[in-house]
Amino acid sequence: MNNNRLITIIVALLSLVGIVLFVMTMGADTEDPAAMSDAVSPLVTYSLVLLGLTVAVTVLASLFSLFKNPAALKKSLLGLLAIGVLLVISYILSGDGQVIDANEKVIAAAGSSVSKNTGTGIWLSIILIVIAGGFFVWDLLKGLVKS
Repeated sequence: MNNNRLITIIVALLSLVGIVLFVMTMGADTEDPAAMSDAVSPLVTYSLVLLGLTVAVTVLASLFSLFKNPAALKKSLLGLLAIGVLLVISYILSGDGQVIDANEKVIAAAGSSVSKNTGTGIWLSIILIVIAGGFFVWDLLKGLVKS
């Protein structure tokens, strides 16, 4: 049996289980919260298990692919190193002042790790946007020069 046929059978079985769980949910009494919870719980658990399996298979397949191709592994590690450097720069630039939401409510006190991490995330976003904008302008100018 070839791989495509096997994958099709597995997907069909998983879909059938999902459909059965969904039909069981539709048959639950909507007025009774306990019955609704009992009917929905298996569907939610099934969905979370499928999500976890999908993430695991995707990550493992990517890692196996990287280890089979040393050039791609080198590029990936170089990219991770670059992100790490940008993260360190963002952490250095970030402040640890108070974090306030739109309603003037304090989310994180000054000097807390939450405040420092929030600032790091903001600075990292700004740096990445500037880099992306630079590449966009460079590509635009390169296209104008060619035409």
